[in-house]
Amino acid sequence: MNRSDFPILQETVFRKPLIYLDNAATAQKPRQVLDAIVYAYEHFNANIHRGVHHLSQVATMEHEAARKKVADFIGARSANEIIFTKGTTDSINMLAFSLGELCVQEGDNIIVSAMEHHSNIVPWQMLCQRKKAHLQVIPLKVDLSLDLQAFEELLNERTRLVSVAHVSNVLGVINPVKQIIEAAHKRGVPVCIDGAQSVPHMSVNVQELDCDFLVFSAHKMYGPTGLGILYGKEDWLNRLPPAEGGGEMIDHVRWEGTTYNKLPYKFEAGTPDFNGSYAFGRALDYLQQIGQKTLEDYENGLMQTLLSSMRGIRLNGCTLSIYAEQSPKAGVLSFNVYNRQNALIHPYDIGMLLDQQGVAIRTGHHCAEPLMDWLGVPGTVRVSFGLYNDENDIQAFAAALEKSLAMLA
Repeated sequence: MNRSDFPILQETVFRKPLIYLDNAATAQKPRQVLDAIVYAYEHFNANIHRGVHHLSQVATMEHEAARKKVADFIGARSANEIIFTKGTTDSINMLAFSLGELCVQEGDNIIVSAMEHHSNIVPWQMLCQRKKAHLQVIPLKVDLSLDLQAFEELLNERTRLVSVAHVSNVLGVINPVKQIIEAAHKRGVPVCIDGAQSVPHMSVNVQELDCDFLVFSAHKMYGPTGLGILYGKEDWLNRLPPAEGGGEMIDHVRWEGTTYNKLPYKFEAGTPDFNGSYAFGRALDYLQQIGQKTLEDYENGLMQTLLSSMRGIRLNGCTLSIYAEQSPKAGVLSFNVYNRQNALIHPYDIGMLLDQQGVAIRTGHHCAEPLMDWLGVPGTVRVSFGLYNDENDIQAFAAALEKSLAMLA
């Protein structure tokens, strides 16, 4: 893993070398992606699909080439199954509207889990409010894994969709999504997988999983912000109505009515981020050169180093609580610390002290307030790494945490 490809890692924070461990929020960008953004604006910045002139033709070609790269990266059958969106949140909102219009009636239900990001809760709540449907929640077991027996008991003839995170953005837990998909499909229920925290860290093949929908974001995969993916099986996308109207998504527009474009353009109203898609294609090239299996093995090693380092720090009378410590994780670890009086040291205080030492982590509820309620805490301290992190970063984090606890104990 070549850290020198990431210019921001040369920055200093409070005169300390930057240790960036907030990758679950957003990943830094390699020079290859940064250069691609500039190159696109300098050499073929023109609106796509609509122009016969050279620049438009080149921009169109590069945009569609990026779509094909995404399809290949996740093992989709066709590039027609790849919809460009503004991000994971936008993808879920689009699906919630379209699926709701087609499938959901009063008294139906949607199933999510207790560890979901707000992006995989609120759109479904809004759908249920519109349609007078019900949102069902898969509970957690004591070890913070999903209660699959309870999940299967929730499935019934009124279930219209199951939407769950592949990897928790708080706990880092890898959920058994293939088992969830198989159980849902036995009842004829489609499944959406939130891959925002899994696709950047592990091999995800939609045909092997047999998921009906997959959503994820470019910016967590070393690509640009403001770009996301909604994958859907082609038969589902053909059946669903578009979520937005405007240019590009139409076939013909008359005052009497409008007919819609073919896939994937039916779901892509307006001018897309065609320069962003080109840069995202370069990010996927970068990941492909490393290899997802190589990256997964490397990050699994980092996780073990992180756990070992945290267990070895001097706690100065404090108590360290690592959530789902024994569960397989991908790139994310959350913890809290209690002082000598067994009172919670607020995650924000730890985050501020770590920041003063150049260590960037995330504190708070991580857009997962229902999970925080389940855990009985206002928030957690979250460490999340990417391909450019190494053992030196982990050692620096552990040393900074030990120093912080000495001040907070």
